[in-house]
Amino acid sequence: MTQRIEACFAKAAADGRKLLIPYVTAGDPSLDVTLALMHQMVTDGADIIELGVPFSDPMADGPVIQAACERALHAGTTLSSILELVERFRQSNADTPIVLMGYMNPVEIMGHEAFAQRASAAGVDGVLIVDLPPEEGGELLDLLKAHGLDTIFLLSPNTPEYRVKKVCDLVSGYVYYVSLKGVTGAATLDTAEVAERVAAIKSLSSVPVAVGFGIRDAESAKAVGSVADAVVVGSAFVTLVGEHGADQASILSTVGGLLASMRQGLDSLKA
Repeated sequence: MTQRIEACFAKAAADGRKLLIPYVTAGDPSLDVTLALMHQMVTDGADIIELGVPFSDPMADGPVIQAACERALHAGTTLSSILELVERFRQSNADTPIVLMGYMNPVEIMGHEAFAQRASAAGVDGVLIVDLPPEEGGELLDLLKAHGLDTIFLLSPNTPEYRVKKVCDLVSGYVYYVSLKGVTGAATLDTAEVAERVAAIKSLSSVPVAVGFGIRDAESAKAVGSVADAVVVGSAFVTLVGEHGADQASILSTVGGLLASMRQGLDSLKA
């Protein structure tokens, strides 16, 4: 299986370019709109796409993504239908990496082996399960690796050094540094603190570091991009999707516009 994530970071490093990774909740407001939005985001500068798998109790997420999960679930979105969505995306895009981000419950229901097999066959590249501690991954991590899927883990501002090293030894693709304490969409970004923590992570591992939480515009994307390998943006895009209901044209226009401005901000960092 093509290691799209590794290739994406390698090319960006060679080009002196920082990656932009947007997050969108799959199925909000519908899977058809999500598909169109994925293609729009690639057009406007997305390098990797994180697809949120809606769950009824998204405990690590704030009200914006919680509401998006509720809308997606109400529309009938399931893990199976999201894998079918990725297959549809792959019919015309064989290059952009796709990461599924969500919780263990839907994976448990599908079954570890079935999930790993189906995700790989659909064209998924990486998996980030928020409530799966690396030490407890066991069989699932082995299955994901066997099917060519990268496993991505979160690090937070208060993760101790010994655990940073342990997580980085298990992770593949990239490690996701959560730049704020609390749930998604919370608080204010302290770029100096982010720079310090990213440097500490990089001193312990060569795995690329993506930073998310608190990035809302081109200015904050550029600030974080100056110290990280990649910038992850979620709540800012999910908010726009929620504001426009089922109006696909407005969703594509507003999300695409914000993403393009962030891409421009990141590209201004190039020497």
